[in-house]
Amino acid sequence: MAAEPPALRLRPPGSTGDSPPVPRLLGGCVPLSHQVAGHMYGKDKVGILQHPDGTVLKQLQPPPRGPRELEFYTMVYAADCADADLLELRKHLPKYYGVWSPPTAPNDVYLKLEDVTHKFNKPCIMDVKIGRKSYDPFASSEKIQQQVSKYPLMEEIGFLVLGMRVYHVHSDSYETQNQHYGRSLTKETLKEGVSKFFHNGFCLRKDAVAASIQKVEKILQWFENQKQLNFYASSLLFVYEGSSQPATTKSNDRTLAGKFLSKGHLSDADVLECNNNFHLFSSPANGTSVGKSLSKVYARHRKLYSKKHHSQTSLKVETLEQDNGWKSMSQEHLNGNVLSQLEKVFYHLPAAGRQEITDVEVRMIDFAHVFPSNTVDEGYVYGLKHLVAVLRSILDS
Repeated sequence: MAAEPPALRLRPPGSTGDSPPVPRLLGGCVPLSHQVAGHMYGKDKVGILQHPDGTVLKQLQPPPRGPRELEFYTMVYAADCADADLLELRKHLPKYYGVWSPPTAPNDVYLKLEDVTHKFNKPCIMDVKIGRKSYDPFASSEKIQQQVSKYPLMEEIGFLVLGMRVYHVHSDSYETQNQHYGRSLTKETLKEGVSKFFHNGFCLRKDAVAASIQKVEKILQWFENQKQLNFYASSLLFVYEGSSQPATTKSNDRTLAGKFLSKGHLSDADVLECNNNFHLFSSPANGTSVGKSLSKVYARHRKLYSKKHHSQTSLKVETLEQDNGWKSMSQEHLNGNVLSQLEKVFYHLPAAGRQEITDVEVRMIDFAHVFPSNTVDEGYVYGLKHLVAVLRSILDS
């Protein structure tokens, strides 16, 4: 099991120093202030809390959903897990720290999970349900009808925006949208509706869009390679930094912006405009090995297969100059349009060469409807592909 998380402030992320303190509940916990979808504490019998140590607590739902989600986390985060797919899957989930019960209510069980937003000053958050079906194979006809009626376009679109919370720089405030906003989106308004999450009231945060595409594509790659699990009514949680403070970097990191600054082409103000900082970091080669031991619950449903070793080479600024024509760009082309030029060069790099450009998190959440399988999860793959297409269209617009 993972080590205990670091301590975290108890004021809601994004709150000011003189904000009124939140009343503490069970064991010193407080309702999760930045939740944008799902069961809300105080409105539902189950909800999400923030523990004093900085983790979030998700109360176990009634059977069979709650036990099924607990079983999923227990399987993926088992100390003796050696399955390559499950070990890779951990990268896309919140860290799991076991279960927790309040001293005053020992029968209430909560999943103790990483707060993905804790490192952000002004976290912008979006919850997107993925898949062509928001009901599992064992749903009753009534349940199916209920879910389909909530968003008839789910089958065609493959995802649904459940809620979002966006920080607006100019007003120092948050704009929130609930599930009704997502259900109002049509094929014609979907792009504009999703782009709203990346607009800070002053400009479109294309750096966050580009980084989100990277993250979603990695999750898509995992789904295209695994055949042991199918996910229904599961979501992706998007988080990016909404504050205008520039991202910090290590002293030896080279950036495209830094390279131009060193040559005197651009000012600091130009580069930091809209907080669109494009950083290209070197990353070590990585790979996966074939897992040999499987969860007892899923063992008979598993199809063994090998995964080739993939390596990723680091990207150097000098390569960008040669391959993307940076030297041929004139001062006139750069002035007033540096951000779009940076975005185009970054995005059209080969997939193997793309690196992180801004601090964004995209994590899979909600696993009350995960089932063993021996086929690719086509519904989830469909939704991810369409979501990537929408994000790309936002980036290219």
